[in-house]
Amino acid sequence: MKRLKVEICRSVKLSAGKQIYRRLILLLVAAGILAGAPIADAHTSRIQILSRSIAFGGYSFPGVGQYEVITGIATGEINPNDAKNALITDIARAPRLPNGNVQYQHNFYILKPVDLSKGNHKMMYEPPNRGRKTYQELNRTPDGGNDPAVLTEADFPGELANSFLWSRGYTTVWSGWENNLGPLNGLTATAAFPIARNPDGSTITGPGYEYIVSPGASYTLAYPAASDSNDPLSATLTHRIHLDDTPQIVPSTGWTYTDASNTTIQLTSGGFVANDIYEFSYTAKNPTVNGLGFAAVRDFNSFLRYAMADDAGTPNPLAGDVTRIYTETSSQPARMLNDFVHLGFNQDEGGNKVFDGMMQWSGAGDGINMNYRWSQTKRTERNRQDELYLEGLFPFANPTTFDPISGQTDGRFATCSVTNTCPLAMEFFSSNEYWVKAGSLMSTDPTGTFDLPDDPDARLYLLSSKQNGGPGGATSNGLCQQFLNPLQSEQVQRALWEDLDQWSTLGVLPPTSRVPLLQDGTLVPPPSAGDGHYVGIPRVTYTGLKTTRYRLDYGPAFYSTGIPTFNPPLHAPPYEDNPFNGPIYPSYVPKVDSDGNDIAGIRLPELTVPLATYTGWALRSGDWANDGCEGSGQYIPFQATQAARIAAGDPRPSVQERYPAFGMYRAAVMNAIDNLVTDRFMLCEDTEAVYARLLQAGLAAGVPAPNGNPMPQEQVPSCRPKE
Repeated sequence: MKRLKVEICRSVKLSAGKQIYRRLILLLVAAGILAGAPIADAHTSRIQILSRSIAFGGYSFPGVGQYEVITGIATGEINPNDAKNALITDIARAPRLPNGNVQYQHNFYILKPVDLSKGNHKMMYEPPNRGRKTYQELNRTPDGGNDPAVLTEADFPGELANSFLWSRGYTTVWSGWENNLGPLNGLTATAAFPIARNPDGSTITGPGYEYIVSPGASYTLAYPAASDSNDPLSATLTHRIHLDDTPQIVPSTGWTYTDASNTTIQLTSGGFVANDIYEFSYTAKNPTVNGLGFAAVRDFNSFLRYAMADDAGTPNPLAGDVTRIYTETSSQPARMLNDFVHLGFNQDEGGNKVFDGMMQWSGAGDGINMNYRWSQTKRTERNRQDELYLEGLFPFANPTTFDPISGQTDGRFATCSVTNTCPLAMEFFSSNEYWVKAGSLMSTDPTGTFDLPDDPDARLYLLSSKQNGGPGGATSNGLCQQFLNPLQSEQVQRALWEDLDQWSTLGVLPPTSRVPLLQDGTLVPPPSAGDGHYVGIPRVTYTGLKTTRYRLDYGPAFYSTGIPTFNPPLHAPPYEDNPFNGPIYPSYVPKVDSDGNDIAGIRLPELTVPLATYTGWALRSGDWANDGCEGSGQYIPFQATQAARIAAGDPRPSVQERYPAFGMYRAAVMNAIDNLVTDRFMLCEDTEAVYARLLQAGLAAGVPAPNGNPMPQEQVPSCRPKE
């Protein structure tokens, strides 16, 4: 009878209007009719609301009103025998509830309009990056940390009104999907997953591996060691400075466990040297079922979208409101959602689609080290770090292709295409993903022979010459040899978000893909190192370093079971282009112009009206010189004048040679911004700030100063009111 009532409600939803359905839900919940009703289409079995209050100091968004913040803990259950769940590694070895299900928990954080009828009935879901909320660039708001509801108009005048999502009436949601990143308190985006056991209940042990580059007196292992002492036969610690140096074994007397549970190691003499490379191979125990993170994302979002209450009758705070869910990601969670879609998790247990659209920033063709035994989700492979943790695994692209190395035919969207549950995807990535994550495999076949067509549900966009993540400081270099790349992605992200929404709700096709291609010569092997200088620029070292994508060997049954026989995989230096490390998938990088800036992709005004060279790759300095600088890119300014250029031996034309008059520079900037608006890669609301910033940058770089006002109040042509 209870299930029948749920089905009746669903029928009302499908046949009647949205407002009727919403009112019916509220009436049924208020009357207690839904108390204890089972959830037909999702398995978030319980939500525990820990706090609920008015957000943003009571600020009211015009047309939307006030927001409220809800924090809590969700409990989920999945049937390990359901084919949608059985592919989770070690799910069969997880402890069971009396009903045979496997249970997990996670935190959640919701910001919603107090009056949902004034919202836009759409939800932005962000799977946090290592527990951090990273929505700020898209949303055009300051960083509120783990509690963005604390942002107030008093502290940040005008910022809330200028927000991208909240001013449009979006509900924004975060939830934990990674194990043990902090306490279950509703704020930290973390989850708690069970430990797998052998069928007889005994402890599982196996090969553990840690790559250590962080400083400090000690290092905490992802999994506790199975041995009770520093047994040299069960654990080995090595040390080196450069990636391709021969690792030197640290004597067993040179390190020790620091606690009785064997979860932390330390050197017996001093601490770990920051940025040196240590590797610890040992016998680990108690693997957690990390693949449950996919189910946690699927089931909680499905609950918010389709359910009315949990099993105990606690009402869904978004019941009947959500018509669309779009994801916003940055790097690591984008890679997680790549695997999420490929493994079929965008279909919930009731067969419904979970996410309508995904905006995948800097995930490219990679997955995540999650659905394996001894996995570590926080790891990310780049050209000096974490190269032996599996994240780059066929299929790399959305369309279905044949891989002669694995002998498989597959595509990221192959499964969801069969069930009609594929999301619309805006695959948006930086130049860095080509250099350090073999990102070209997103648009080529696995042999690197030909370009792939777009999947009908996805578009691919390179943000030309951009480093990974957010902008770096143009006047600081950290561990890298050059200034960090300051290019911003946020204006393009907001435009693509609007394009995605129009695609989903109105059927308006988004802009065509913009990536470098083999067929037009804009996707190429890394240029030869030549004289060791990047496009001939003095004091800018270039080695041609690019990450190689291998099919790594973790043992004979690994790719069918997710359980490694040895960890790390078989390998030897050099780490790049070494067939000993496994079969190689060819990958390429964007071709550059004479200034060293990418030719293909979405080119920001900084590239079409350049004042500098920007790269998506960088090299380390100091003791680690010429090793890769991971996710960083470079900013290499032009000389201001011809005389300065000649004195420096710089082959690139100077700023004043390019722009002898300020009016010429200003017109070029205006035209570049206008082209982005016309092509739907920038919103009109963002153009004024970009225009002012670029004019000021030109003056600072040496563009001759104008006689009059250098900052006129004017709009780009595409944004001017139509007469």
